[in-house]
Amino acid sequence: MATFILVHGGWHGSWCWKRVRKALQARRHDVFTPTLTGVGERSHLLSPDVNLDTHITDVVNLIRWEELSGVVLCGHSYGGCVITGVADRLSDRIAALVYLDAFVPEDGQSLYDILPTFYKTSQLEAAQRDGEGWKVPPIPAEVFNVSAGDREWVNRQCTMQPIATFQQVIKLIGKGDPVKRVTFILATDFPDSPFPAFYERAKVRGWKTLTMPCGHDVMLDRPEELTGALLEIAGDRPVSKAMGDNIDVVINLP
Repeated sequence: MATFILVHGGWHGSWCWKRVRKALQARRHDVFTPTLTGVGERSHLLSPDVNLDTHITDVVNLIRWEELSGVVLCGHSYGGCVITGVADRLSDRIAALVYLDAFVPEDGQSLYDILPTFYKTSQLEAAQRDGEGWKVPPIPAEVFNVSAGDREWVNRQCTMQPIATFQQVIKLIGKGDPVKRVTFILATDFPDSPFPAFYERAKVRGWKTLTMPCGHDVMLDRPEELTGALLEIAGDRPVSKAMGDNIDVVINLP
């Protein structure tokens, strides 16, 4: 039995993981899908003071108070910044890291330091226009190329994101380095995606790299394939085409 922590991206919440969560739980794994402070069902806690450190602490405290170890820690999109910080603090509790179409910041970088300028500019303008200058309205599901059947639901579920989570730089002291099992999964059907650069960097670093033919919200568009990939990463399902690290494959359930 493995332990998974699945961290959502910006504007999302625990709700986006429900398909993958149920599939993993059906295999009798422990699965945690925390909603970060200020979004989703915790949107009543939204404030200008919520920043990246807040969200890192959300997950660190989950691991500590649930007394978890051997964790497969997966972060989607902005969640890549969160899991990077968590791994730096609690590397001894983490068996594997999974960056799911995600940002991978270096020490001293914020998400806005590694986001393409046109995305950053549009978000800052939207925050000034519709978010009182400190919160960013959700990006429409259509932009992320979410499957047509889910778009209305996703747009209804997404909530404002505190802009400080994108602006605060991450401070790393290298404790995440001992986590040797790292995988980057790229969604290949997301137009104008900022993530291919991180995917290529992952290959240079020697990480395992996978691709999935879908829009940005992989957990919604390809829940079965993603579940299979996570099970394999956890060592529960050695049946994919991948025969080793640093191989670019598409995983499909039989």
